[in-house]
Amino acid sequence: MQTRVYAAPSAGAPLAPSTIDRRAVGPRDVQLEILFSGICHSDIHQARGEWGKAAFPMVPGHEIVGRVTAIGSEVTKFAIGDLGGVGCLVDSCRSCTHCGEDHEQFCERGAAPTYNGTEMDRATPTYGGYAQHVVVTEHFVLKVPTNLELSGVAPLLCAGVTTYSPLRQYGCKAGMRVGVVGLGGLGHMAVKLAAAMGAEVTMLSTSPSKQADAARLGATEFGLTSDAATFKRLGGRFDLLIDTVSAKHDYNAYLRLLRPFGTMVCVGAPPEPSPMAAFSLIGGNKRIAGSAIGGIRETQEVLDFCGERGIVADVEVIAANQINLAYERTIKGDVRYRFSIDARTFAS
Repeated sequence: MQTRVYAAPSAGAPLAPSTIDRRAVGPRDVQLEILFSGICHSDIHQARGEWGKAAFPMVPGHEIVGRVTAIGSEVTKFAIGDLGGVGCLVDSCRSCTHCGEDHEQFCERGAAPTYNGTEMDRATPTYGGYAQHVVVTEHFVLKVPTNLELSGVAPLLCAGVTTYSPLRQYGCKAGMRVGVVGLGGLGHMAVKLAAAMGAEVTMLSTSPSKQADAARLGATEFGLTSDAATFKRLGGRFDLLIDTVSAKHDYNAYLRLLRPFGTMVCVGAPPEPSPMAAFSLIGGNKRIAGSAIGGIRETQEVLDFCGERGIVADVEVIAANQINLAYERTIKGDVRYRFSIDARTFAS
């Protein structure tokens, strides 16, 4: 089946309308008519060839919400007309240790990313959600709550699970003191989710203009990190820090904000290594960790969690012909807090 898309023809080139072929629906496949596709900052990095290996033409998009329009003969979880979602992965070997533990993102054979990669045959390219339709094997299609605004659901498939996963891994619960570093696409979801889990959330930001938003999202305190006094005032306060910042910053300063046995989890990816003193960890038995998206089970968990609590991402809905402008605005931080593309506009 042919489907209209927006694709990057080469590294750094503007995205433009194009057409690709989607595979026929196999026995275990689900076809979605895409309704909304979120824009993740990683889409920009990959479309511009900034993360190494990149295959062009590239159709980005791994925050996909749609409606089921066809199913294979062996599909059991979905019926035509159901809502479905697709996140960062579209397949894995499903037989290795990590896949068996529901961590398909760490598949020993290398999972198939939703775009800028290949199917598990290592030959067929994958194309993402800046499109009218997508066909994905049933295991990698998520059930979408019917009570949520779908434009705001799309970013849950990446930004949502990327912040939900470390909160769950490190035991976020009522009474825990959680600091969120950076209020952007990831940070705003971390605040919402940690607050919904009952934590006492502090927003740590360089932008005083975001204080009111942080409170609206669920933070009970705000720390201005451009003011050195903030680090003294909040020293030793937090059980858990979720660091969403992808710009260079001093990890040592933030580790000093942890209580003994506290953990700082990096989900942002600064372009340069960050020096770190051993005593930043030794003093207080502190930990610094990383967390990468989540597997299919965990992605379904965050959708269910958000459905039960009425949580969606804060989005600005755009048409397909605004994607290139949205990329520039994302780089400048000029969005609160995610762009969501109305997929009906791919046809125009």
